[in-house]
Amino acid sequence: MDSSFNNKVALVTGAGSGIGLATARAFAEAGAAVALVDVREDEVRSAADEMVAAGHKAMAIRCKVADEDDVAAMVELAASTFGRLDAAYNNAGVQSPAVEMADASTEEFDRVNAINLRGVWNCMKYELRRMREQGSGAIVNCSSIGGLIGLPGRALYHACKHGVIGLTKSAALEYASRGIRINAVCPGTIETPMVAEMLAKEADAMKEILRDQPIGRLGQPEEIASAVLWLCSPGASFVIGHALVADGGYTAR
Repeated sequence: MDSSFNNKVALVTGAGSGIGLATARAFAEAGAAVALVDVREDEVRSAADEMVAAGHKAMAIRCKVADEDDVAAMVELAASTFGRLDAAYNNAGVQSPAVEMADASTEEFDRVNAINLRGVWNCMKYELRRMREQGSGAIVNCSSIGGLIGLPGRALYHACKHGVIGLTKSAALEYASRGIRINAVCPGTIETPMVAEMLAKEADAMKEILRDQPIGRLGQPEEIASAVLWLCSPGASFVIGHALVADGGYTAR
């Protein structure tokens, strides 16, 4: 797979930590020039500097994915700096505290959907404009097992993650004949800062998670990164509109 991304350009949102950072590193190590995008500029700048010091091509861009103007400028900067855009992983997202549906606030619903769903739509819109000009490209959107199932207390989060799969499938059909492949990845519970924060606030959550994990452990960010790189590689050339589950067997029960 390493040679698959030589002379290619990849863009990763939510690249400041967790799955996004692991994926940006994986793209760089596989030969791609990488644009690391996050609202936390210090984190992506530090990560990009490390990659450049290691001999890779990388740049950091601050962007709020819920802001369409920010996204338009971000994609233009990445593509103009590196000359093209071959792969994009729309990973930026936020978690929402567990709350009974009737007690959820409109403000929290709007916050989570603005980032997790509209943010993906914003990014796809401008990535696709660039890829459409090229006649090639691969996009992977980060959904979740929450995009495939329901859980009590998680309606807000699961609603937007279901929406990501809907966006993915419909857009995949629009662009399949034009050299652009669009898919989604659906991680289970991965050992990331976002999950650590969630577990810190919900004391019994880890016991429940491990009880329901057939593999008996949390996933690692690098395991999702491997799935994303495969979906963006020539090895997945016949994979279009697919939601790839990487959850340690959780949804196979």
